[in-house]
Amino acid sequence: MFRELLKNQVLSSLCAYLDNPTSSAYAEFVAVLYECAGGNLGEYIKELCSNSENVYVKTVGRGDAVPKYVTSSLEAELDVLQEIAELDKDKLCSLIDYKGFLPEFTTTKLRLKDIYLHRTENIGKYGYGIYAKNRMFYVDDGGVIVPVLHPDKTELSHLIDYERERQIVIDNTKALLAGKPAANILLTGDAGTGKSSTVKAVANALWSEGLRIIEMRKDQLRVIPKVLDDLSSNPLKFVLFIDDLSFLKDDDNFNALKAVLEGSVTAKSANVVVYATSNRRHIIKETFSDREGDDIHRNDTMQELVSLSERFGIHITFSKPNKQTFLNIVHHLAEESGIDMPTSELDMLAERFALERGGRSARLAKQFIDGLLAR
Repeated sequence: MFRELLKNQVLSSLCAYLDNPTSSAYAEFVAVLYECAGGNLGEYIKELCSNSENVYVKTVGRGDAVPKYVTSSLEAELDVLQEIAELDKDKLCSLIDYKGFLPEFTTTKLRLKDIYLHRTENIGKYGYGIYAKNRMFYVDDGGVIVPVLHPDKTELSHLIDYERERQIVIDNTKALLAGKPAANILLTGDAGTGKSSTVKAVANALWSEGLRIIEMRKDQLRVIPKVLDDLSSNPLKFVLFIDDLSFLKDDDNFNALKAVLEGSVTAKSANVVVYATSNRRHIIKETFSDREGDDIHRNDTMQELVSLSERFGIHITFSKPNKQTFLNIVHHLAEESGIDMPTSELDMLAERFALERGGRSARLAKQFIDGLLAR
């Protein structure tokens, strides 16, 4: 089950020491353990097991019955890994006759088999492989899903107002996690009103329940069927997030996304929804000439232009905040940032800042507070 762990740098250096116990080989093992795991062998073994994409966990993830001989192999190997996790300096150094200094390392006492079986019994929350410890991902130029090493940490508590709009996203996402029918969502509205932040905050709030978010660029929409195939047997639930979505009239990516939303042969997946944000209500950039063109079937053409946005099951509009909402956001951010300033002065400066930039938004409120902090 865990044979790939033999290629792991920490375990291979441990095997090298056990094959030929010397003070130098011991020091090499500890150096690698420091580098990879901060010196905690038990925690590192637990992490390796959690991230392993082995036959057992893939079978459980698909919901298939696990053969008894596979389970027997798994349990025997977990017993071996338990012994490795319990190794300490005294046990290892008893193999060599050396009186000089040798570095220490630590290990956490844990019941590896119990932990692993608990995770697999609740695999819909924990996942496996790269999805076990990462919550946000992106699709690279080769169509491969890659973890975001430093994900956006926006939380729901950081967002002010728009409670009704956010609750719609939360309720729909919880339906997805519960295995109920969930809709694709289109979030439209003015720039800087918190559409993208809402999606990321919901992902952060629900990742421990088994939610992961995968961001895609508009020019990658053709690989969505491949991504969905990769995710179809995964026990977790996923949001494919497309930020700032808009198309030119003849954009080839238009039909690619349209096919996904209406459910083509490869596109429909019960554990994936699409959340997209756009500053445009109808997504397609159109001109007056498009409306007045010489197309014989002009009405059919116009229906085609708006058909994509209609394929999202839920539309949510984030309107530009009024003065009071804008100031509420400013007050909250100022309190969070520890800014001590009379409210009247803060309001005056915030309004001036907004007027100089031609409008109000949550993004402008954040920029205003950042400017105060910088001074």
